[in-house]
Amino acid sequence: MASTTGNGLIVSFGEMLIDFVPTTSGVSLAEAPGFLKAPGGAPANVAIAVARLGGKAAFVGKLGDDEFGHMLAGILKENNVNADGITFDQGARTALAFVTLRADGEREFMFYRNPSADMLLTPQDLNLQLIRSAKIFHYGSISLIVEPSRSAHLKALEVAKEAGSLLSYDPNLRLPLWPSPEEAREQILSIWDKADIIKISDVELEFLTGKVDDASALSLWHPNLKLLLVTLGEDGSKYYTKNFNGSVDAFHVNTVDTTGAGDSFIGALLSKIVDDQTILEDEPRLREVLKFANATGAITTTKKGAIPALPTEPDVLNLIQKA
Repeated sequence: MASTTGNGLIVSFGEMLIDFVPTTSGVSLAEAPGFLKAPGGAPANVAIAVARLGGKAAFVGKLGDDEFGHMLAGILKENNVNADGITFDQGARTALAFVTLRADGEREFMFYRNPSADMLLTPQDLNLQLIRSAKIFHYGSISLIVEPSRSAHLKALEVAKEAGSLLSYDPNLRLPLWPSPEEAREQILSIWDKADIIKISDVELEFLTGKVDDASALSLWHPNLKLLLVTLGEDGSKYYTKNFNGSVDAFHVNTVDTTGAGDSFIGALLSKIVDDQTILEDEPRLREVLKFANATGAITTTKKGAIPALPTEPDVLNLIQKA
């Protein structure tokens, strides 16, 4: 692979939480005999994915001033993610999610957030210096659900954009957290036109447009967009740019848990383009990077939990070579 992992800073913004995963797969939450705690939250997974691959990552968000919150901050630091953007809330707990893997490997969620610390991030809490130093600023949509985190999110976006950061958006739809599907759709699309790179899954594409095909993907195109990615699970990924589009095959592995696969996919892509954004306009090089990102996503599905499964660069290159 020609492209190397970049040194430019990738800042992830949003939620970090603890997923409680049943000790037994293929059961409902009610039937689970016990749970293992696994750190999670898509933006945090992306930051750790970048750092595991040798890139420079930081995380901006709010955690509870509780044992779980300090544990999560510790996990970021252990994984070489800059934690200068984290604040702790004295009055609210770190968010928890109970996630069960059905027999087919898909997930079912139950969240404890009423409100959780991440929802209470205010514009005043933001480490603006850190955000301004981002070559890429990556975010989701969960922080748009309620105030004050929504205002903090919009402020962070504006500051990053003004500083010249490339904006990367993965809506990461979690319907149970939204008041209604209509509200989710409206808010997810409310910041759509700001992003330079957008990554959605086939499920999210269907949620936003009603269909999963090239025409529905292209209906989401906006003039400022440089790259639209649609992940298709075991069918790989599709890419759309102003001048070309295509698809890249998946790597076939023994899938245990799909948690974090999309996060590691986008983390891998961002780490490869952070220092050289001309890759986005060069189809052969972009395909190479997407192949690397697909392999990264595939490896992440071979172990339980997102963060423990995130690969290093040699792991990814090894899978590409074997294939």
